[in-house]
Amino acid sequence: MGLCCGMIGLPNVGKTTVFNALVGAGAVAANYPFSTVETNVGIAAVPDPRLAKLFEIFTSKKMTPSTLEVRDIAGLVQGASQGEGLGNQFLAQIREVDALMHVVRCFEDPDVVHVGGGVNPLKDIETIETELILADLETLDRRQQRLEKRLRAGEAHAGKEVAFVQKLSDLLNRGEWLRGQPFSRDEQALLNEYQLLSAKPVLLIANISEGMRPDDPMVRTVAELAEKKGARLVVICGQFEAELSSIPVEERQAYLKDLGMEESGLVRLTKVAYDLLGLITFFTAGEEESRAWPLRQGTKAPASAGKIHSDMERGFIRAEVYTYADLINLGSVAAVRDKGLFRLEGKEYVIKEADIVYFRFNV
Repeated sequence: MGLCCGMIGLPNVGKTTVFNALVGAGAVAANYPFSTVETNVGIAAVPDPRLAKLFEIFTSKKMTPSTLEVRDIAGLVQGASQGEGLGNQFLAQIREVDALMHVVRCFEDPDVVHVGGGVNPLKDIETIETELILADLETLDRRQQRLEKRLRAGEAHAGKEVAFVQKLSDLLNRGEWLRGQPFSRDEQALLNEYQLLSAKPVLLIANISEGMRPDDPMVRTVAELAEKKGARLVVICGQFEAELSSIPVEERQAYLKDLGMEESGLVRLTKVAYDLLGLITFFTAGEEESRAWPLRQGTKAPASAGKIHSDMERGFIRAEVYTYADLINLGSVAAVRDKGLFRLEGKEYVIKEADIVYFRFNV
């Protein structure tokens, strides 16, 4: 898939605990800063009840969910942009990801030290964002110096980019996040090229303790900030999710039901992260396997077939398509055909959310 989320935050906010629960890994989660030094990389299954329904309808032998790559990046500290706490190394790792999962500590625990001396979610968020902004300002400063050299060498067209770099620097100096700013198409293309940290989409994860309510005052302050910034927010209890992930998969739903819960916090988290990356889900289904596939929004049928196998893209003939909703409403593929809702689509067809597809191709 080539798309991934980076999990960031201060040390000792529960990042690695959440990461382990999310991907079923065994990374070290310890009560001291920088217990995570090397980036942990894991693959999280994206829960989707639609897939289970297809598995049932087609009596498939196998069910394969969509997945999401997640990287647990070591905790940043104040001064990271100047290299504090191995900051340069960690900032470089953040630059490589497509979206940020920012874990924010919203719980008190005297047994878990806080690097800032006390729990303050808004201050913690500001610390992380300030370091990312300072790193971006340094990147833009280097870019501007190179552009000015080109201007002095007679490259007049570099002047337009100099103005854009200055515009970005002005926004950052005012403490504004670049993601969501109104840029033109040409400006957005340049912004993508710069790979700035503050241009990445952000998901705030409010990590609470067991027994805390999602409307706790600390959580409300994070929710208000997320709304103001246009960021997404998920509230979870990392410790509970870690315990839940140790229960066999087939027993988890019953366990949640006993607690009066419809789904776990990690289910919500993966769904929001999936959406944050601009992905949709299409399905392939049959006797052998029912499978969910992640796909960039706007992808045409041949490239979608290529997600399954490159030969399918090269030899693409057509896509046989119907929707999950039509299948559920009518009960069978035969009924979908009878109603004229089974379509043959060519190379220009853009795959939609919840399409069920069978690709025809030449070997």
